[in-house]
Amino acid sequence: MTWTPPVLLSLLAALLILAARFGAEGAAVKKDKVDEKVAADPQGSARRIFMHESDASNFFKRRGRRSVTSQNELMAEYRQRLAADENRREYNEEQRTEYENYMEEVRDEQAERTRETTEQWREFHYDGLYPSYHRYYK
Repeated sequence: MTWTPPVLLSLLAALLILAARFGAEGAAVKKDKVDEKVAADPQGSARRIFMHESDASNFFKRRGRRSVTSQNELMAEYRQRLAADENRREYNEEQRTEYENYMEEVRDEQAERTRETTEQWREFHYDGLYPSYHRYYK
């Protein structure tokens, strides 16, 4: 039962706040030019949102799915397509050069390791009787 007074107190406070809020909106308000405009134009906000049927049909006739696009629109789309192709080409070229550089480094490291192991093998197995491997006879 210790929770009852705080809950009732908070509900009472909320009720007072709501009553004061709605009571302030319901207070006497002067009639000014805004009310005159609303009275003169009963569809004020609706007129700003919706358009007349004839305007809507003309809009859709002009911009239908099968309507002819203007030359400026075609050129703008073409420029966008060219720019996208150029960006894609540059990106692919950059990725290719990065991969080629990486593979060249990997091949160089592998060749160096192979050369070192081969050299160590030759030094270990060379008995001094034969010339080294890289000399040729005429």
